[in-house]
Amino acid sequence: MAIIFVCLASLFLALGNLLMRKSLDAGGTTKMYLVLQLSVCFFISILLGPVKTNSYLINGPVVCFGLFTGFVLIALLITLGKALEKGPPGLTFSILSAAAVFPGLVMAAIFGEAGGFPYTPWHAIGSVLVLIGLFWAGRERSNADSPISSVPSKRIWVILVAGMFVIHILLLLLYQGRALMMSKMTSGLSVLGIYSDQIASEWFVPMMYVGAVIIQLFIFLKTEARWPKSKEWLYGFAGGIANGLCTFFLLYGTKVAIGLENAIIFPVYSIGTIVFSNLWSQRLYGESVNWRACQVCALGILLGSVDWKIALAALGW
Repeated sequence: MAIIFVCLASLFLALGNLLMRKSLDAGGTTKMYLVLQLSVCFFISILLGPVKTNSYLINGPVVCFGLFTGFVLIALLITLGKALEKGPPGLTFSILSAAAVFPGLVMAAIFGEAGGFPYTPWHAIGSVLVLIGLFWAGRERSNADSPISSVPSKRIWVILVAGMFVIHILLLLLYQGRALMMSKMTSGLSVLGIYSDQIASEWFVPMMYVGAVIIQLFIFLKTEARWPKSKEWLYGFAGGIANGLCTFFLLYGTKVAIGLENAIIFPVYSIGTIVFSNLWSQRLYGESVNWRACQVCALGILLGSVDWKIALAALGW
């Protein structure tokens, strides 16, 4: 059942990605779209967090940590939006999803197997396959484009997706760091003055969106300061709902996951996002999708993200 919820989460994330692209096609800007989308996500996070759990206690450390995570989130979304303006949407979102493999390598290097982050040869092979798949898809796309007129755009797009890739890894590391603290709920555990019971507050996600909205609203008011167009209202609010539902199904999936599902839930989420995003980019925008390269990338995500100890134990090996 958890896998179904995670597939729904990846479907709604791909839908949110499509709505961002549709907003741009309708003459809107990423700045206005993100203001609307993140505002809706904030209210949804309040409903699915403090209101749903009836937990309204808030503390300074979780506010600061949430705001900082929000700043990283908006940096990611801004870079993503600019990359969509310069390059192919399907490949851009594939690169975004593929970043999910590499936080495990960083956490393993810092904490090691004793800290709950083993890194096996399978994970290394998976990381290499992800890079091969992305390079293969990117090279084919580059060869298909005009060799002269599109060179500046290609260079800008490459810089943007590289920055997006690194920022996404940082964001996932913040998520994993918080999860690590929450998994060791002892009254004495403290990291940088933040205690585990404080970081577990339901206000983390709302404050993350507050941080993102503050930065995005400041940028918008400084550069555009206008009233949204009718289609921007539509796509922005719809995108916020889609991303809010994505978060709900993903979190609910992790809550009800059992056995083998715990080991494969995030790889399935990443692979599903790649598949659904490439489907709409191919069907709606006629983008040439290298499905073989996507398959290599998906296999790399599967090998590089699965907790193989849990997977093999669930299978009785």
